[in-house]
Amino acid sequence: MKPALVARAKEAGFDVIRITRPDATPLAPSRLREWLADGRHGEMGWMEGTEERRGRPGILWPDVKSVVMLAMNYGPDENPLELLERRDRAAISVYAKNRDYHDLVKSRLKQVARWLAETSGAEVKVFVDTAPVMEKPLAEAAGIGWQGKHTNLVSRDFGSWLFIGSIFTTLELEADEAHEDRCGECHRCLDICPTSAFPKPYELDARRCISYLTIENKGAIPREFRKAMGNRIYGCDDCLAVCPWNKFASEAREAAFHARDELRAPRLVDLIGLGDTAFRALFSGSPIKRVGRDRFIRNVLIAIANSGDVDFLPLVRERLGDDAPLVRAMAVWALNALAPDEARGLAADALSREEDEGVKEEWRYCAGLPDLSSSA
Repeated sequence: MKPALVARAKEAGFDVIRITRPDATPLAPSRLREWLADGRHGEMGWMEGTEERRGRPGILWPDVKSVVMLAMNYGPDENPLELLERRDRAAISVYAKNRDYHDLVKSRLKQVARWLAETSGAEVKVFVDTAPVMEKPLAEAAGIGWQGKHTNLVSRDFGSWLFIGSIFTTLELEADEAHEDRCGECHRCLDICPTSAFPKPYELDARRCISYLTIENKGAIPREFRKAMGNRIYGCDDCLAVCPWNKFASEAREAAFHARDELRAPRLVDLIGLGDTAFRALFSGSPIKRVGRDRFIRNVLIAIANSGDVDFLPLVRERLGDDAPLVRAMAVWALNALAPDEARGLAADALSREEDEGVKEEWRYCAGLPDLSSSA
């Protein structure tokens, strides 16, 4: 059965398939508990609510006997770090430059799972990322790769560029051997992090991670991280892209994982004026759509602030009157970065008219007044 399963998975487009046991990650529950207790998950409250099921696959589904881990290569055709030098452009994480990978990977998983159920008579369940499954420890236990010091999965064949999914089944399958850690003395992924999001190797503080800040964080991004964001408006690939194992990686075979031309290196000037309708149209089918227009423009305004280009000022001034307080607040930040004297001159009048406290705090900051917020 196992050779046939591997062959079927390859036919469905998966680049790697390995098998492990539901109890193959005994340390995962305690590590997850400690991570949550330290608050390093930030606003991702659903992780607390699913802690028990997330840490132990057997609790998620008591009948599971084997866990089939599958992975698809999404390697880029260019170095994502090069775009960080082009400050008039927006840097979007490699995985988000085309279709939402959840949709494609899950549909392929269902194909394989359906075949497995029909062929063996076993029960199956499929999971991709959003489910309470600790996929990276399971992928390591299955031998797909290992969790690097940046906490992401690393493969000897595909570097840091793998999407992972899993099939839980009641079928007893021969398990593969776990993969050993191959990071050695290397710590490039830790050194390159713009916000020092790794308290130590193999530990991530999501609250400091640009991927978390630009995607999961719903409010204003803390001031201490805004300059470090540079032109990263959705996610961050730095720790992934710098991994030396990427030298063995290849470009993704799936066309759906290739960057769309309009998202390869989009101009900030083309993004800052997006309204809700235009935003939804541009990012139809993309994971970016889920953050919503307001959070997206928040990120774009921070990138504009970091560009140092005063030619953006007319567009920034337009966003000072935006309907969304979050956008207005970041427009104030961008104005202060590009034209501080102008921002200070407008602060008093703006404070007298503004009703939102978050926006007021940004104007107070411009004017050098006491910051009354507790989170900035």
